[in-house]
Amino acid sequence: MVAGCDQTKIVKLKFERFIAYRILQKDRKNFSRPVVSISVIAVALGIAIMLIAVSVVTGFQETVTDKITGFTSHIRVMSYDNNRSWEIRPVSKDQSFVHELKDDEGIRHIQVYGLKAGIMKHDDQILGTILKGVGSDHRGEFMSANIIKGYIPEYYDSTTSNEIVISDYHARKLRLDTGMKVLMYFIQDPPRYRPFTIAGIYNTGMEEMDKRFVICDIRQIQKLNDWTKDQVAGFEIFLNNFDDLDKYTAKVYENTGFDLKVENTKTLHPQIMDWLNMLNTNVYIILALMLIVSAITMVSTLLILILEKTNMIGIMKAMGSKNISIRKIFLYNAAYIIGKGILWGNIFGIGLLLIQQLTGAVSLDESTYYMATAPVNINLVHILLINIGTICVCVLFMIVPSLLITRISPVNAIRFE
Repeated sequence: MVAGCDQTKIVKLKFERFIAYRILQKDRKNFSRPVVSISVIAVALGIAIMLIAVSVVTGFQETVTDKITGFTSHIRVMSYDNNRSWEIRPVSKDQSFVHELKDDEGIRHIQVYGLKAGIMKHDDQILGTILKGVGSDHRGEFMSANIIKGYIPEYYDSTTSNEIVISDYHARKLRLDTGMKVLMYFIQDPPRYRPFTIAGIYNTGMEEMDKRFVICDIRQIQKLNDWTKDQVAGFEIFLNNFDDLDKYTAKVYENTGFDLKVENTKTLHPQIMDWLNMLNTNVYIILALMLIVSAITMVSTLLILILEKTNMIGIMKAMGSKNISIRKIFLYNAAYIIGKGILWGNIFGIGLLLIQQLTGAVSLDESTYYMATAPVNINLVHILLINIGTICVCVLFMIVPSLLITRISPVNAIRFE
């Protein structure tokens, strides 16, 4: 008896799918045919636009965040001083929180730094800059990725290097190149100057940073400020995951003394962080609009299919077909349209993203957007969520128009033309 029931269900399933196939594939002269094609295109465009919007915006946020944190770190620890200038009170290199946190899995690296304001002069040109001193513990992955000429010198605790790395902005303004010498003047009592040799030229695309900073040996800053070898301006802490920023900011704060101040990227660069967060709103609006358009398109298509096949629905009811069986036929049609649209939307959207990722075909104004080409972040989780979300929304919208079948009378439907 159970086996007979299962066979009946299989026959019904095959029958419903067969009718659905005939409606979409064989009735090519019907009015619904171009409507189905338009629906597939609408769903495909909706999926493609959502994929591109999410990938570009998240890629943009990730790239800008990486550039900011790569240059200034995720968390910065310095002396608790009301002085807002670049001349800050030094702190000792030997801090207990460094030993406590350096082996933490969430922390990638901790390094010291120093800052000194100065004026760079070459021939008759001058330019105000900030010397950023780094030591032997400096990890130069970020700077190495943004070097456009020359190299990043290695600094050692035993010797003082006069090699520096300037930005492309400095090089253009002062007409400098690698291997050339430049003088740096420091306004202090007594005034001082230092000759430096340009080892490399970098360009991060972050004009705010590039205009300011010159990378040098931290021992130069210690000598200029009359600091000891154990005194630095502060510590830069790099995390493995930006999402852990608030968590580790609180953790670092708990482990530092009362005389140290803890700041993170959000507090150091609030305008940029607020700008990046505002982009999420744009993505949500695009996603909502595309989902609504896709859902409304599918509802309209299903209603047209039902209206066109009213006579067929009446005949099937007169022959004993149940409402749920007829509804399944049209829901299969809708599933086919949605599936085909999603397939082509993924091919089109991901294809364009891959082209941009490999070729950088779409360029940007680097002075405005901090990068020369539009970045993309092809994330499998985002792709799956967009596809699943589209399917769920469209299916939910399909249930209501399919209920129209239950209100169709067999007698009136057979007479319907």
